[in-house]
Amino acid sequence: MLSSRLAAFGLAASLAIATPIAGLTASCGNTSAGFEAWKADFARTAKRAGVRQAGLNALAQTRYATGTIAADRNQKSFRYSLEKFMQVRGATTIVAQGRKHKARNAEFFAALERKYGVPAGLLIAIHGMETAFGNYMGDSQVVSSIVTLTYDCRRSKFFEPHAIGALKLVDQGAISMATKGAKHGELGHTQFLPGNALEYGQDWNGDGRVDFYNMGDALSSTANFLRQKGWRPGKGYQQGEPNYKVLKQWNAATVYQQSLAIMGRQIDG
Repeated sequence: MLSSRLAAFGLAASLAIATPIAGLTASCGNTSAGFEAWKADFARTAKRAGVRQAGLNALAQTRYATGTIAADRNQKSFRYSLEKFMQVRGATTIVAQGRKHKARNAEFFAALERKYGVPAGLLIAIHGMETAFGNYMGDSQVVSSIVTLTYDCRRSKFFEPHAIGALKLVDQGAISMATKGAKHGELGHTQFLPGNALEYGQDWNGDGRVDFYNMGDALSSTANFLRQKGWRPGKGYQQGEPNYKVLKQWNAATVYQQSLAIMGRQIDG
């Protein structure tokens, strides 16, 4: 159960022509033609942004991700009604399993709430919605996916910082060319886009690295993201309450935000 948190960015985007994108030194494209030449130019952009040799090597190895492009053109679920969306995404199962996750890891979630102010139910709802509690974290090569989306004309400007973020994560050793994630390059238990992973990642277990495939690191990073985006501890997150607007920072689709609020409340009882 992966989400793209991208729906609102793409519905009005033009697919018709390749045009130069601000910040890039080459033209975008809507097919694989030109991808290799674009990468050579983008390497200069990445280097100016502080990407080091390991990241540049990863960029050179990326391949045009046809599966990513197909998925980006076919995001139907965000157009469903709330009832249909929750049915398709398995909300009843997420809530039932989420309550068990909370009971089994009560102190962990209590510690997260003490530090970040984000309640267990919401974090668990995100975890369940994104990857079925870590049971499916994606099968697409993260770096190639996010670089392909940066090259693609549909949303180049949106994805560019995430491509730079992915290459910097390679520099740090946090991910590699073998790292798998969602079709849009999202990674780990809660499917962070790489730029957000770089900025908001937290080393919860204290092993000296941020590992988004470790549940503690991923959920603490998620809580940190929400807190940094304006979450107010102790305030509600249902529609009309102060923290509801923060859910939009996690996912731009209204049905997704509504579903998180409902499931989070049900998990916390």
